[in-house]
Amino acid sequence: MSVYTLALESSCDETSAAVLKDGRTVLSNVISSQVPIHRKFGGVVPEIASRHHIEQVIPVIDQALSDAGVTLQDIDHIGVTYGPGLVGALLVGVAAAKGLSFATGIPLVPVHHMEGHIFANFLANPELEPPFLSLVVSGGHTMIVHVKDYEEFEILGQTRDDAAGEAFDKIARVMGYPYPGGPHIDKLAAMGNPEAIDFPRALSEEGNYEFSFSGLKSAVLNYLNSKSQKGEIINETDVAASFQKAIVDVLVEKTRNAARALGETKITIAGGVSANKGLQQALQHMCEIEGFTYYQPSIILSTDNAAMIGCRAYYMAQAGKFSDLHLNAKPSVPIGAIAWGDTSK
Repeated sequence: MSVYTLALESSCDETSAAVLKDGRTVLSNVISSQVPIHRKFGGVVPEIASRHHIEQVIPVIDQALSDAGVTLQDIDHIGVTYGPGLVGALLVGVAAAKGLSFATGIPLVPVHHMEGHIFANFLANPELEPPFLSLVVSGGHTMIVHVKDYEEFEILGQTRDDAAGEAFDKIARVMGYPYPGGPHIDKLAAMGNPEAIDFPRALSEEGNYEFSFSGLKSAVLNYLNSKSQKGEIINETDVAASFQKAIVDVLVEKTRNAARALGETKITIAGGVSANKGLQQALQHMCEIEGFTYYQPSIILSTDNAAMIGCRAYYMAQAGKFSDLHLNAKPSVPIGAIAWGDTSK
């Protein structure tokens, strides 16, 4: 007997709904992106994001059910992102999921957004099973997570300040590129000399798996301002390549060191920045040298989507981790936390 999951994701600027069969087969994954709307502001405006989620959430759910060829009567549980993210945006998805659960009696599963990103790897790589190491890199998060089992996570280290994606977007904006900036830096970097400028790498001592990118961001801004004030020509491709290499070197080195220390041989990448070609290539190259097996999600599963939330929800449902209707949005919540209103306690 197959298990059908309906999942909702609305943590930032994508309204998404998906239907999965048995946790790993994606029957539909509908994404309504707001990127063009927020581009003119240079980043996501929370109030505008929330309003668009309200407009899109029901049509997106209807489309996901239609594309999958199922109705609500076929659905076994509803997974929804409850945090972390923009609280107003999260509330729309949570309210829609709670409304559906209340009206139909379908059990509700509260999903952590970053756990969803990690589980995107299960959809892209059917053979993948825990334990493995996951490098989670997004606009708001940078961390190395030891996925010991489907329900057991250990954060080995995370960023003390800016996330890698945040640094990419900020430098791209200063260089005059539109939101989201990461892909522009990635393209420029491919054409530049990564050894041209020696930008700093923080927290590089042995056994330290934490990250800090604020100093690097400041160094790049100072470099650009200094060149500009002196009237000197800025080689944008070299700046992008050197900046990206400084980030990628740290991410790859710490992931390698953590894997060696734990004896893990399976490495996954997760989060929006996992779509960065420079990072993918460097991580894959490191894994080949070390004899590790490398896994990455497809582009559509790298960015925010409901299919990854559905995959996570399926395994939580198998473990009996449901929530009651007191579930609330949480803008900040650690991986592995139990959602308020969780009935498995």
